[in-house]
Order: sequence, then C-alpha cells, then structure tokens
Amino acid sequence: MADASIRFGTPIAAPSAEQDRLRRAFDVALALMGLPVLALIGALLLVLNAYFNNGPLLYRQRRVGRYGVPFWLYKFRSMRPVDGVRRYDAPLETDRITPLGALLRRAKIDELPQLINVLRGEMSIIGPRPDALEHAKVFATCVPDYRLRHRVRPGITGLAQVELGYAEGIAATTRKVRADLDYIKRKSLRLDATILVRTVWVVLRPQRGLGIDTGFEVPLQDA
Repeated sequence: MADASIRFGTPIAAPSAEQDRLRRAFDVALALMGLPVLALIGALLLVLNAYFNNGPLLYRQRRVGRYGVPFWLYKFRSMRPVDGVRRYDAPLETDRITPLGALLRRAKIDELPQLINVLRGEMSIIGPRPDALEHAKVFATCVPDYRLRHRVRPGITGLAQVELGYAEGIAATTRKVRADLDYIKRKSLRLDATILVRTVWVVLRPQRGLGIDTGFEVPLQDA
C-alpha cells in the first residue's frame, strides 16, 4: 500500500516548535531512564514464558500515530497468538489471556516495550492512547472530533486512561475522545506530572480487570 495514512480531512495545527522540543526532551529522558527496567523484565520474561506463556516475547500491531500516520506498536505478549484484529465493538477475549499475561496486564508491565516507540519518536510518555488502524478508520467516520486527537503524539498513558480506563465501542470511545481533547487543550507539565502520579498509583494498586488497552494481539511478522 503506497500510503497507509488515514486521511482526517482539514489539517490540524501542531504544537509550537518550542513545545515540541520540550516535550521530546521530557519523553527521551524518561524513556532512557526506563530502558534498564525494560531490559531486566524482558530477560526475566524470556525465561518465564517458556513455562507460563509459551510463544513470542513481543507482539506488534499497526496503530495510528500523529497526523494519522500508522506505526508498529510493541508490547510484551500477554495473550495466545491468533491472526487478525477483532472488531472495534467486540469485547476483550479474556479467554486468550494467559495466567502470566494477566499479571502483566494488571500491572501494566506489558506496555513497557513502548519505550522503544517513544525513543523512535512515534509516541510520547503521555498522550492519547493510539487505536488500532482498523478501529481508527471506523472511529474517524462516526466519533465527533476523533481526528483532532491525532495532532499530538500518542502516549503510553494519558488522561483518558486514568479517568476512564478501558474503552470499548463507539460510546466509550466518544467519552475517551472528550478526555483526550481536554488533555490537549490543557496540556502542561503540571498536568503531565499529575497523570504520571495517577498512573503509578494504578500500577501499584491495580483494579480488578485485565488492562485498559483495546488492542488485539497479533504475533510479530515481517512488514
């Protein structure tokens, strides 16, 4: 496919160059600090997966980034591999989540490989969560102002995640978009710090459930 980008219509104003530089420096610094943790946990999972989560260490999925440009998002695999992407309105297939994967999802450890996406400039530490490409194509046609959330880089965590948690279907995605746009409108270092603290609280005191990401896991494959 010559151009896999989603066309969202009217161009969206980007943050200023100075804001972009400050945010990028913040993202890179935090991502570099997290790399030793990522390496340690990755090495541990390589051993544990052989017994409790047989299969690839990572999975990747096509997600929609800034300006509607797709990219490969990486996570520690927490589900049994299958082909394809579930429908945007389909419930999470909890029967595919392995016992070890459930622990990873509750503690949000499965998201750590996205530090690589941050260092590659595809994501920020904080921002709207990126949707699967197939889902974004649907949401862009039926969720009001959905395309506006793509004027910034997607994040590993964000206001919608700490406020709303799991988003499934059109109604929940509409609420998520409102929270995303509220974040973009009020974006500041103080708000980012608040979201980070609340994210840490979620990790330390995980709620019942199996995670907040709506992505459907697909094994690593050649592009």
